[in-house]
Amino acid sequence: MGMDTMTLAPAASSAATTATTATAASSSTVTAEEIKPLPAWFFAFEGVMSAAYDLFQADHRLLWALGALGVVNLVVSLTVLRSRLRLAKRMWRGKSTRKVAIGLVALRLGAHLALTFAGFTVVSAAGHFAFAAAMSATTVGLLWYAQRVSLRALAAEGV
Repeated sequence: MGMDTMTLAPAASSAATTATTATAASSSTVTAEEIKPLPAWFFAFEGVMSAAYDLFQADHRLLWALGALGVVNLVVSLTVLRSRLRLAKRMWRGKSTRKVAIGLVALRLGAHLALTFAGFTVVSAAGHFAFAAAMSATTVGLLWYAQRVSLRALAAEGV
């Protein structure tokens, strides 16, 4: 597989998982007080999925752990956090959340391409782990911020 294919897979699968679970939510109207925010620890799943390419490049044996975390993410989304899927559905309707998802994919591609053109290709395991940590932290931070913005917007609308 080429770099572009592997690069898009983690972010796309994470976004697809969230979008799929959000679509399953009911479309009934609720008030802003009834919508519970997603817990910060949930975004850690998404952070690991966004770092999956570099984690896999650092050590191919991590593929099994990444697959297991993907399954745990799906199960948690469909069970424990089922009541909070309304928020996820509304977040995906907003332009800011889609911009975050597209921005993360662009960041992934752009960072690796910029480093390659500058002659600093990430080839060591330590480099990939560092890149994975940076992508994971960026993803968690941006998703947390997008949730805050969405909750403020819902509160302002009085939905």
